[in-house]
Amino acid sequence: MTDTRNPQIQSFKAVNIGRRAYQLQQDGQNILHMEYGQPSARPPEAVLNAGRDTIDAGVPGYWENAALKEAIAADYADLYGASGSSSQIMLTCGASPALALGLMAMFKPGDGIAFARPGYVAYRNTIAGLHMMPVEIGCDEASRFQLTAAKIEALDPAPKGLIIASPGNPTGSIIPSDELRNIVKVCKTRGIQIISDEIYHRLSFEMETLSLAALDPEAFVINSFSKYFCLPGWRIGWAVVPNAFIETANAYLTNFYLTSPSISQNAALAAIKERDAYDDIAAAYTINRELMLAALPDLGLSRIAPPDGAFYIYADISRYTDDSLAFCMKLLEDTGVATAPGVDFDPVNGHKFMRFSFALQTPEIKDAIERLKAWFGAL
Repeated sequence: MTDTRNPQIQSFKAVNIGRRAYQLQQDGQNILHMEYGQPSARPPEAVLNAGRDTIDAGVPGYWENAALKEAIAADYADLYGASGSSSQIMLTCGASPALALGLMAMFKPGDGIAFARPGYVAYRNTIAGLHMMPVEIGCDEASRFQLTAAKIEALDPAPKGLIIASPGNPTGSIIPSDELRNIVKVCKTRGIQIISDEIYHRLSFEMETLSLAALDPEAFVINSFSKYFCLPGWRIGWAVVPNAFIETANAYLTNFYLTSPSISQNAALAAIKERDAYDDIAAAYTINRELMLAALPDLGLSRIAPPDGAFYIYADISRYTDDSLAFCMKLLEDTGVATAPGVDFDPVNGHKFMRFSFALQTPEIKDAIERLKAWFGAL
């Protein structure tokens, strides 16, 4: 039998760090989890109560919450001025299935799908896993580690698709509004279909974020309740599907995923109504960011990607190592601070970068900084 598995699929190195971190935690060590992009804040009680009430009432079976879809569509109109309808909203088990849904619905095996490098590791692996062709666009300090219209214009041949992430992972950098509009124009001209990963929207510090749902009605937009809404383990997300792909996307959705969890759908609906509480949680990230940015020079980490949004800092550690995975693992073993190696996000230059997540409680950030100062000082 021929082995048809895709050899391009690589493991997520931060998961290996996380596994070791949880082993150490089970052994009684105090671990600070800066390796995963997940908030440690507790969701508002109204959100948790919505989940409890669903259990008490008897969890419905395969089901799609129409009120949740309507609330998401209303949010796009309120936040971005988008004019789409709830019929374009498809509920998914987080943003990861939404990404796969967009790729399957709009492209075919062999199609080239471009994205920024450094970029989220699952872009490369999901594209390859669906037997499409990852097209990495190298981004560095000159472009603020983000895509530009000029970079997309220079691709030869033009890819079939482009994944945009703004704010991006691992960098937190945001594509300026004018540049984002220029990217949309280039993609229109070259016939490139856009997938916009907006999972870190509402988490920005100095720049506004525009949704492609408002700029480009043909874009496939994905998002999740995992980040801003602090529900990573609830596995609930959504896609805004262009009208031309609704039927195809729905066919993939129902055959591959059926529905997202009923408990999570009701919790998500409650979450949308708790904007003030979530804005308070997001305000803590501003404090955490300022603490980290003030501390980094003392660690010898002065070259970082601009953390405009999300809750990440992507730092150059080349003065200390050319093996970011081993560096992050030793840091964990020595200090109990878990971080993510840059090789996950950039197979070319990531060996000299690491990513910190500051989506922790502020006292935990202060604790992490003290541990990091001692460890880096010893280097």
